[in-house]
Amino acid sequence: MRMDYYRKYQDIVANYNREKDRVTVEATFAELVTLAESLDAEQRRAAEEGLSDDELALFDLLFRESISKADRERLKQASKALLASLRTLLAQMPNWTRNTATQAEVKMFVLDNLWQSLPRPPFTDNDMADRAGRVYDYVWQRSASGYPFATQ
Repeated sequence: MRMDYYRKYQDIVANYNREKDRVTVEATFAELVTLAESLDAEQRRAAEEGLSDDELALFDLLFRESISKADRERLKQASKALLASLRTLLAQMPNWTRNTATQAEVKMFVLDNLWQSLPRPPFTDNDMADRAGRVYDYVWQRSASGYPFATQ
């Protein structure tokens, strides 16, 4: 979801740079206001869930519809623990996205972590593999784009 915001922002700026007449400038400003308001909504949601922005991103990647309130809380705790563990691991692996061995290590780390922390049921083995892939892709994209994932 966060990557979608970034892409939307990039699209808005690209549209602005293409044409700079008054109508385009006003439309671009309106789009930026809308984007800012939606970001504020995400920040409010993070606060309501008791999670940081990064924890909320992981929570959203792990989330499954129709889970109990207790499982939802376990999912929040799993998101927090996974983020803290990933930061510790990645702090020891500069440029991990450029090496297939370290990529595999991170991928297995995520899967092992989720295997231990996600509630079963409602999560199945297939759910865990799917969620692990989502989390790995998210962490890889953030790290490869220069986001200081390990230092937050």
